[in-house]
Amino acid sequence: MTTQQQGVGVGKGATLSELYQTSRHILLKTKQDLSLLESSNDSSPDLSTSIRTNLSHVQTLCKDMDSLYRSVASKPQRDLWKRKVEQIAEEADSQREGLDRYFQRRQKRMQEAQERAELLNRANGESSHVMRIFDEEAQAMQSARNSSRMLEEATATGTAILAKYSEQRDRLKGAQRKALDVLNTLGLSNTILRVIERRNRVDQRIKYAGMILTFIIVVAFLRWVR
Repeated sequence: MTTQQQGVGVGKGATLSELYQTSRHILLKTKQDLSLLESSNDSSPDLSTSIRTNLSHVQTLCKDMDSLYRSVASKPQRDLWKRKVEQIAEEADSQREGLDRYFQRRQKRMQEAQERAELLNRANGESSHVMRIFDEEAQAMQSARNSSRMLEEATATGTAILAKYSEQRDRLKGAQRKALDVLNTLGLSNTILRVIERRNRVDQRIKYAGMILTFIIVVAFLRWVR
C-alpha cells in the first residue's frame, strides 16, 4: 500500500501527499510575495493580506496533515511524514516572522518621517522661541561669569585683609620687644612689666578676634554671592 493510499482524506478527500504538495506550493507563493513586498516597498494592503491569508491556510493544512500522518501504519513512513509536516510548519512560522519584521521596519520608517516633519515644523514655526532660549542661555552664562568674578574679587579682598593683619601683628611684636627693652633699661619694676604683658595678651586676643570676624564676614559674603 502506498503512502497516498494510507492517507485519510480530509475536507474534499485530499490525501496526505496532496495536502503536503499544496502547502509547499502556497509557501513558495508567499515567499515570492514577501520578497516582492520587501524589495519594492509595496505598501499595498492587498499583498500583505494575501500573504497572511495564505500562511493561515498553511497552518490549517499542517493541522490536517498532523492528524493524517498519525494514522500511517508504518512507523518509518510516519516518522518521515512527521519531519515533513514540521518543516512545513517551521517554514510558515519563518515567513510569518519575516512579514512581522517588514511591518515593524515600515512602522519605524513612518514614525521617523513623522518625527522629522514635526521637527521641521517646530523649527519653522518656533524660531522666535528658539532664539529666546538662546538669549536666556547667554544671559545665564554672563550671570555665571559675573558671579565668578565677584567671588574672585571677594577672595582677593579677604586675603589682602588677612595679610594686613599679619603684617600689623609682626609690627606690634617688634614694638613690644623694643618697649620691653627700653623698660628693662630704665629699670622699671616687675609690676609694670606684668601690666604690660597682660595688655599684650589682651591685644593679641583682640587681634585674633578681629581676624576671625573678618574671615566670617568673607565667608558670609561668598555664600551670599552664590
